[in-house]
Amino acid sequence: MASVPDTMTAVEISQPGGPEVLVARSVPTPKPGAGQILVKVAAAGVNRPDVQQRIGAYPPPAGHSQLPGLEVAGTVAAVGGSGGRWQVGDTVCALVNGGGYAEYAIAEDTVALPIPGGLNMVQAAAVPETFFTVWNNVFERGRLAAGEWFLVHGGSSGIGTTAIQLAKAFGAKVIATAGSADKCKACLDLGADRAVNYRTEDFVAAVKDATGGKGVNVTLDMVGGDYTERNLVAAAEDGRIVQIATLGGAEVKINIARLMVKRLTLTGSTLRPRTREVKSGFAQALESKVWPLLAAGKVKVVIDSTFPLAKAADAHRRLESSEHVGKIVLGV
Repeated sequence: MASVPDTMTAVEISQPGGPEVLVARSVPTPKPGAGQILVKVAAAGVNRPDVQQRIGAYPPPAGHSQLPGLEVAGTVAAVGGSGGRWQVGDTVCALVNGGGYAEYAIAEDTVALPIPGGLNMVQAAAVPETFFTVWNNVFERGRLAAGEWFLVHGGSSGIGTTAIQLAKAFGAKVIATAGSADKCKACLDLGADRAVNYRTEDFVAAVKDATGGKGVNVTLDMVGGDYTERNLVAAAEDGRIVQIATLGGAEVKINIARLMVKRLTLTGSTLRPRTREVKSGFAQALESKVWPLLAAGKVKVVIDSTFPLAKAADAHRRLESSEHVGKIVLGV
C-alpha cells in the first residue's frame, strides 16, 4: 500500500441539486477489504443513475461509497486479502457500487474484468454499467434470440448504442427510437434495421410496418409513462418488455387484458442493488460471450465526449441535454 496516497481528489455531491452541486474535494483514499481491489482510476463512465443520485433520488446501497460513479477503468493499486484473480499493476475495468468519480475506487474482485483487447482506458470505462445492464435485461430477462425482432427506445444513448450492436451480433433484427434525424442515422450506422424519430413518427405504427404486423418480440424501455401501454400494443404474441428506467414516469396505466391475450411478459430490473454474487455471474457471462466481440471490433464502444474529473458538472449537463450519442466519460 506504500505507493497509494492517504488522500485523493474525488467529486462529491455537496447537496441534492443540479450539476453545480458536484464539487471536487480532497478525501481519504479508501482501503480494499477482503475480496476487493483498489483501482487507480484512469477514466470513469457517467450514467443516468449518477444524475438520479445527484438529485437525491437514488441513494447508494448501505455500506458503499457515497461518491457518484458506477464504472471505472484503471490499474490495480492494492489488493485486499490474498488468492484473488488480480495483482497490483493489472489493468481492469469494473462495475462499482459508487465512488467512481475519484482518483481511486474500490471494486469487488469478481466484478472487475480485464480490459477487452484493443480498447483504451476511456473506452473501457464506458463498458461495465451499460454492458452489464444490456446483457442482463435483453438476453437474460428478455431472452432475445436470433431471428427475433428487438425494439430499443433511446437508441442513441449509451444503453441504446450498446443494445443495438449486441442484438445484431447475436442475430436479432433491431428497431430503435431516437429524437432526431441525426440520432436515427447514428442508430442505422450501428446496424439498426429501422430507426424511428419519435418526434415525427409513431413507433407502434413503425413496428407493425417493419414486422409485417406481427410486432416485436423483445422491447427494452427506459421511458415508462405512456410508452408502457404502447409497448404492449407494439409487442408480438409471447413478447417480453423489459423496463430499466422511468424517464417518462413510473406511474402507468395499462390494459391488462391485452397482456393476457398476447401472453406478454412485463418485467424490469435495477442493477446497483444486486448482490456481488449476481453481478459476478453477469461478469462471467460478459467475459465469455461479449468480450471476444469487443476485442474483434464486432461491437464498438461509442464515446460521445470526455471531460476532466473536475468538470463532472459539465459532463452531467451534457448528459441531461440529451444531445449526446453514446457514452460520456470522465478522464482522471
